[in-house]
Amino acid sequence: MVDIYVRGKFVITMNKERLVLKDGCVAVDSGVIVAVGKCSELDKDYRGKAKEEINASKHIVMPGLINTHVHLVQGMLKACANYRRLIPWLKDRVWPLQGNMTEDEALAAAKLTMLEMIKSGTTTFLETGLVGRYGPDRIIEAILNSGLRAAVARHVMDLTGYALEEGALHKGLIESGEYSMSDVLRLYNKYHGKEGRIYVWFGPRTPGAASVELYREIVAKAKELNTGITMHLAEVKEDVEYTLKKFGMKPVEFVKWLGLVGSNVVLVHVVWVTDEEIGILSKTKTNVSHNPSSNGKLGSGIARVSDMLKAGVNVALGTDGGPSNDNYDLIEEMKIATILQNGFKEDPEALRAEEVLEMATLRGAKALGLEDLIGSIEVGKKADMITVDYWNPRLMPMNDPISHIVFAAHGDDVNDVIIDGRVVMRDRKVLTLDEEEVLKEVDVRARELFNRVGICVDPEVKWPIK
Repeated sequence: MVDIYVRGKFVITMNKERLVLKDGCVAVDSGVIVAVGKCSELDKDYRGKAKEEINASKHIVMPGLINTHVHLVQGMLKACANYRRLIPWLKDRVWPLQGNMTEDEALAAAKLTMLEMIKSGTTTFLETGLVGRYGPDRIIEAILNSGLRAAVARHVMDLTGYALEEGALHKGLIESGEYSMSDVLRLYNKYHGKEGRIYVWFGPRTPGAASVELYREIVAKAKELNTGITMHLAEVKEDVEYTLKKFGMKPVEFVKWLGLVGSNVVLVHVVWVTDEEIGILSKTKTNVSHNPSSNGKLGSGIARVSDMLKAGVNVALGTDGGPSNDNYDLIEEMKIATILQNGFKEDPEALRAEEVLEMATLRGAKALGLEDLIGSIEVGKKADMITVDYWNPRLMPMNDPISHIVFAAHGDDVNDVIIDGRVVMRDRKVLTLDEEEVLKEVDVRARELFNRVGICVDPEVKWPIK
């Protein structure tokens, strides 16, 4: 007797051979994958002998998606900062809203984001930076209750600028270096490794909001605790101007000088970098999180993903947050990543579907240091899997499962989600969050926040809403 037996039409294993099984089955017991193979071979041992059997005969079974850059509390800030470049986008809209959030509002927003990620096939994510006013303990408890797997970074800072613009950070988000650093350690001691699904990371703020001394303290402490660091870097041209003027170094040269590179580091965006900087990322085994929708919407540029991959850099995929993307659908992000890169390079094979699917699974697992646990459907790995229903006009005929997932599927084609061997969504119904209650609460709390701050009461549209 096993816990779960999934009978699929196609199983995208993402194993070393990148095997795609037709009429494939997966058996799960005690949260771990115990068998993967043709249903004709496995049925005799597992069919009718599982506590729960999932009929995925018109579905693609694949590893759960791994989102390497998420702002949980931005889930209810969608459409509230359109048509602005990054720094005014932050100063005029996003930071004032986040800097006025109550713990209840932050929790409601986080639940909304988690609900959206589950419903679009994300099983593991990297939260980029919680702060004290959000109530990080309550948010981490909500992650545990949701069933999701997460690396949760807590912001660390001791300055208040962004790049060369001093005092840019909203007063409601300002924290001292001593307090923010000590709170990461508190959360680490309380939650790191809890239920085998929570990992507490350091989330230093972007250069301009942290001192050299603090960055180096973070690097040393992360090494001591054997945990991760994630930070925005070289997202916009202003980031390059800052490190060149202040330190005489380009952004990647700057983080190398700090020691803020390595296999436990995920640098986010990394749009404005040179060949030499890409070489540094490769040599130091530093991970990059690519967020094409966010970079495109904010007019920040297009990261050189194909060049990084060719140079041996581990590039994973992220959605970023609500106001810079407007959704957390990593399936949609795969398509956008591919078509933008191919257009940017004027090469239809600059970023193939197979490569971007690796970015959303195996490379994401590697970026989080979890490649031995998740990212593929293989015996001995954690049972983090999704099923994608292809029995609809958009995905038929099913000529190529990989191409169809990347170029044709949407997040709402995800039918079932299994995390750590637990069914978290079944037939599109999330079992760990009350969807209607989450939506009702966000609808009320978002309006309260917008009205209190005095911005974005209605979306900024040129057409009247009456």
